[in-house]
Amino acid sequence: MKKILLLAFLLPIMAIGQNNEEYGVFETAILTPNPAQVSQFEKGIAAHNKKFHGDGPYGARVYWISNGPNTGSYAWVMGAFPWSAMDNRPTTENGHDADWDGSVMPYVTAGSGAQTYWKFNPEMSRFAKDFTIKNMLLNYYDVKRGKMKEAMQLVEKINKVYVEKLPNETYGIYTNEFGSTKEGRDLAVISFFDKSSWLGQDNGMDKKYDEVYGKGSWDQFLKDWYDVTEGGESELWNFRPDLSGISGDVKAAARE
Repeated sequence: MKKILLLAFLLPIMAIGQNNEEYGVFETAILTPNPAQVSQFEKGIAAHNKKFHGDGPYGARVYWISNGPNTGSYAWVMGAFPWSAMDNRPTTENGHDADWDGSVMPYVTAGSGAQTYWKFNPEMSRFAKDFTIKNMLLNYYDVKRGKMKEAMQLVEKINKVYVEKLPNETYGIYTNEFGSTKEGRDLAVISFFDKSSWLGQDNGMDKKYDEVYGKGSWDQFLKDWYDVTEGGESELWNFRPDLSGISGDVKAAARE
């Protein structure tokens, strides 16, 4: 039920600047270490992040994925950054690429490193208070062709319910900058939580939704949601501060 209720990359956004028309993007790479070389992989990625991704738009966090098809893999997440920052990202000139190729890539399986770029949507997200990232529930949705506008309108309606009825919940809304029909991950909703007991709680969204929009509105919402999506999947990510270049501290003010 919670997967539907939350509609939950991750990850709080830095302040790009109120006068800057650019938006924030996160770069995510899924890395699967060779089972016999996990310790070498962790040592290498930790040292790399501390050296090259310790601050600013190129700051990076690492998460361990604990369920779904990617169980046992690691998510490397850089950002948020405006697209213009990509022109000056660490590359060959300062030894970044050589370090990555020598310290990380030798210890991952073939096919690792597939990257996704996620646009942060602050107007539909909720970062009401400062917090420290610990665990995240990621719900991915496959939006039907030509239906993204309708899907986002439904997300806006859910966000209104959270604002009025569940103001302390923390979540971010992200859209895939280069989505594909094969991958089916067009929209991501990320919820942040500390204790696993949160996963078993029912926040009564169906009743709260009806309170905001009228009796029977929740049933109509579900019908509308199923009409614009092809389904989805969920993952649990656990933050690994020991492998990351930046901490998990998130300032709510920077999300505005």
